[in-house]
Amino acid sequence: MRVVHAASEAVPFAKTGGLADVAGALPKALAAQGVQTSLFIPCHRSARRALGPARQAVRLPVPLGGATVECAVLRAGEGAVDVYLVDYPAFFDRPGLYGEDGKDYPDNAERFAFFARAVVEACRALSLAPDVLHCHDWQTGLIPAYLSTLYRDDLALARARTVFTIHNLAYQGVFPKETMAVTGLPAAEFSPELLEYWGKLSYLKAGLVYADLITTVSETYAREIQTAEFGCGLDGLLRKRTADLHGVRNGLDLELWDPSRDESLPKPYGAADRALSRGSAASGSVGAAFEVGPGKAAAKAALQEALGLERRPDAFLVGSVTRLDAQKGVDLALAAVEPLLARGAQYVLLGSGDPALERAAEAFAARHPGAVRVTRGFDDGLARRIYAACDAFLMPSRFEPCGLGQLIAMRYGTVPVATRTGGLADTVPPYGFLAQRVDAASVAAALAEAAAAFSDARVWSKRRAGCMGLDWGWVPAARRMRELYDLLGVRVVGRR
Repeated sequence: MRVVHAASEAVPFAKTGGLADVAGALPKALAAQGVQTSLFIPCHRSARRALGPARQAVRLPVPLGGATVECAVLRAGEGAVDVYLVDYPAFFDRPGLYGEDGKDYPDNAERFAFFARAVVEACRALSLAPDVLHCHDWQTGLIPAYLSTLYRDDLALARARTVFTIHNLAYQGVFPKETMAVTGLPAAEFSPELLEYWGKLSYLKAGLVYADLITTVSETYAREIQTAEFGCGLDGLLRKRTADLHGVRNGLDLELWDPSRDESLPKPYGAADRALSRGSAASGSVGAAFEVGPGKAAAKAALQEALGLERRPDAFLVGSVTRLDAQKGVDLALAAVEPLLARGAQYVLLGSGDPALERAAEAFAARHPGAVRVTRGFDDGLARRIYAACDAFLMPSRFEPCGLGQLIAMRYGTVPVATRTGGLADTVPPYGFLAQRVDAASVAAALAEAAAAFSDARVWSKRRAGCMGLDWGWVPAARRMRELYDLLGVRVVGRR
């Protein structure tokens, strides 16, 4: 079986979010299952810096908006997965992947129509003859549309079936109707049943309409997006395709996220880190008793010192590493943490995003000096130290397709506190805590429950050990994805 993945970002080449983690890890996991796997991504500026030795695989003419654009396709160094980078500097040699200063690039429609068409043309030029073209998120949504229309009779792609994975339905790649001319797709495809979305063109809808199979990144999210509340206006289409829609929970790269080998930590540790550090807190404070291994205790002490927090091993230290926007519930996190601060708890937040939320978080920290620290931006080393140092990881998302933060936290022995939605509902129990509703009171109640459990050393030790004992690797997801690929060979949804 030959599978070609297409994504707009993938570690270690380019990353803005969880899509890059998945696109970097899933192909490797499939290769380990015996699937011949390739990956196409744009040659972003950051990708070029990370590329290392590479060779040009082919020069490629790509149709775009009635013209032909020539690009190069580079092949990265040898490995289990063949990685190809579509190199067209006019579109991809930019500081950002999708935009700058909080604004999308105005030519994103052209950029990703070009990328989608380039992937199809490269498969032909390189004689890849894929059995499956696996497309990730709206930036690749036109690929199934191209295969079903312009390339439907192309013998080089005759075997290819398409899988489209929704990583976040809220991001849809919606552009003016005039974009149809850029794509080169037949004008007849612009209809409410096909590409039209409220008078505009939706790249994500293209993937949902034309792909042979649709997946998303957790079982609960697959059910949620078929409802009006979470369907972002596409729930009707998703219900229509419910037989072809499957939830496959994301995994975690266990080599990349391993506290026993993480050089960012002051003292590596693992699930076998059984030596105990003991102490007691002042009466009535959060954290009246605790027990942790020396590696995790060292991480906590180092983080408290580095961030200017009171160095108290018994303090209930809560952390969040997140994008600051409404989806992630940062406002709910601040409201939930505040009642515990008077009882000795501490809170650290790393992230950036919505300027209004950034200001609110910094104002919150200013009101609680010595107990709260907010760091704007993203720092991989600091993120890892937060995952390792904290007792609880707070993730009160309003919706969450899968989420990786809670998986990383558990891998590092930090107990998650989250909302009952999407992938959080599938992964946080039984060792973490779930708010029953997505509101400040419910999140505060879940966090207070976690704080009470932290006060009992035996209870908290069992939860921490349970979190670290779970296997969040990619093997189950890769096996399930291969089953779905095999299904396409049995029950093929015919192209129009």
